[in-house]
Amino acid sequence: MAVAHRMYARALFQAAQDADRVGGVAADLAAVAGAMDEVPELRAFLRNPQIDPAGKADVLGRLTEGGDELVRNFVRLVAEKSRAGELSEVSAELDALVAKAQNRLTVELTTSYDLSDDEAASIVATIEKASGRKVEASRTVDPGLIGGIVLQIGSYRADGSVRGRLERLRHELAGARG
Repeated sequence: MAVAHRMYARALFQAAQDADRVGGVAADLAAVAGAMDEVPELRAFLRNPQIDPAGKADVLGRLTEGGDELVRNFVRLVAEKSRAGELSEVSAELDALVAKAQNRLTVELTTSYDLSDDEAASIVATIEKASGRKVEASRTVDPGLIGGIVLQIGSYRADGSVRGRLERLRHELAGARG
C-alpha cells in the first residue's frame, strides 16, 4: 500500500477512535469501497483525472448520505485532494488498523479439499495460539494443491501444499544441474 493510503487511513482511524465510532466508520468506508468494486462506472468516474475533484466530492457526498458524518467529511476531503479513486485502498488500510487495534488476524486457508468445520477450527486454534490473536479465517478450495494447506496472512504466505513442495524440489533440482 502507498504511504498516502496509510496516512489517510490513520487519520480517519484516529478521528473515529476519538469519537468512539471505529466500527461504524470502518463499515461505512467499506460500503463506499464495495460500491466502487460493484459499479465499475463509479470506479472509472472516481479515478478519471479529467473530472473535477469537486464533482467527485458531490457524488461521494450523495453516496454517503445518511452515513457517518466522519466518513462523509473524509470522502469529500479525499476527493478534493484528488484521491477519490483510491478509497478502496484506504479502506483496506483502515480495516488493517481496526484489526490490529482489536487484536484480530485475518487468514485465508486454501486446501485441496473442503475442510470440515472441526478441521478448520483446529487450524484456527493453532494459529490463535501461535499468534496470540483472535483469528478470522476464510476458506477456499484449490484441488490443484494436491494436498496440504496454504495460509495467507496479509502479505505473508506459508505454502505447505504438495504442489508447493514439488515446485521447490523442481527448482532445487534445476539449480543442482547448473
